[in-house]
Amino acid sequence: MNATPDQHDAAGGDEGVASGAGNGVASARRSARRRRFHYGWTVLAVTFATLIVSAGVRSMPSIFMLPFEQEYGWSRGGISSVISIGILLYGLTGPFSAALLLRFGIRRMTVLSLAILAAGLLATPHMTSLWQFELLWGVVSGLATGMMANVLGVTVAGQWFAHRRGLVVGILTASAATGQLLFLPLLARITEEAGWRYAVYAAVGATLVVLAAVAIWMRNHPYDVGAAPYGETRIVKPAPFRGNLFLAPLAALREGARTKTFWLLSGTFFFCGFSTNGLIGAHLIPACGDYGIPEVTAAGMLALMGMFDLVGTTLSGWLSDRFDSRKLLFFYYGLRGLSLLFLPYALGAGQPQLMLFTVFYGLDWIATVPPTVKLSQDAFGKERAGMIFGWIVVTHQLGASVAAYAAGTVREWLGSYQVPFFAAGFVCLIAALMALRVAKQRAAVRGAAA
Repeated sequence: MNATPDQHDAAGGDEGVASGAGNGVASARRSARRRRFHYGWTVLAVTFATLIVSAGVRSMPSIFMLPFEQEYGWSRGGISSVISIGILLYGLTGPFSAALLLRFGIRRMTVLSLAILAAGLLATPHMTSLWQFELLWGVVSGLATGMMANVLGVTVAGQWFAHRRGLVVGILTASAATGQLLFLPLLARITEEAGWRYAVYAAVGATLVVLAAVAIWMRNHPYDVGAAPYGETRIVKPAPFRGNLFLAPLAALREGARTKTFWLLSGTFFFCGFSTNGLIGAHLIPACGDYGIPEVTAAGMLALMGMFDLVGTTLSGWLSDRFDSRKLLFFYYGLRGLSLLFLPYALGAGQPQLMLFTVFYGLDWIATVPPTVKLSQDAFGKERAGMIFGWIVVTHQLGASVAAYAAGTVREWLGSYQVPFFAAGFVCLIAALMALRVAKQRAAVRGAAA
């Protein structure tokens, strides 16, 4: 039986409807897949890579300490003073970088900072005196990497993530350890086989690659890609930054300084910096040299610490979303203090003891950051937490600066690092007790308002 034209038209119409419905379903599925992937994870990956390179560059002076002593005849104390200045400016930049990131955008400020860092690195092989080293690595590198420190991670987490924020802060904080993991052994090997200048050129190449990635893929806010922060559904245009770029951080400092919570967190972070990048980050490689441990082996130990810290700090971020951050800090500082008291024995005892120190110290190298960020946000609110946490980071870097200079000076006086290591161990135990006295949630702010 032959179909009539009307039947053909009806059949064609049904097929068209079915085809249109099928295309609509496919389009809906593609849209759903796009919605499931949040662009915040791309921003997280780019920020992670940026912080890796920044941390790797910041760790380079510990590799160059012995070559600079041999080539230029500079003293251990003189080189340590440069590291100390760089660490201090790295911290002091933090509160103001939070305001600059909000005012000019994450993308623009990060590209500018990476460009300045690359320029400083390119000038380093041409230096001939200690004051040039102080300018390039104390001032230029300190300010440039200070823009790409913990405050950048906190800003990205606050802008892009409403849920999983503690985990994100943990991942971005762990990037500092990952920078050591990737850079230190490689740069130490290049320094040993080809000279420190080629290690600098390798760092320049890595910096330029990350600069290109930031320029292409970084975005300032979810609103820029038509999305809501991860974990929310409402798209909100970011409020413009209000206030003076230099006075706003000072106003945040005044607000925080009125509370007991701020001083307790600042005190614990001072001891944190004293016992990490200022002491171990700057002086573990030369301390190992005092015991005949090769520089590449010592750099490998720092890299292994970085691997364990990548696990420990990421886990710390996950834990800070679920448990009392004060108790986490008590545990972290206590473990670190005991490991530092054990270090002088481990250096003289041999490989198994050093490996034991590397594991336990590495697990909480900077695991203290996610709980400290969480306590800051609870006490001062998301809007002010970036700048106030920036001031808390200043005390961290002040402690690191003191340790970097003092440990080198004490080593010159006594011929050993034992006193600085013991001192750092004891102050970490004090920090563990201080952490338990931090007020819960927003009690500190309510008390100040009253």
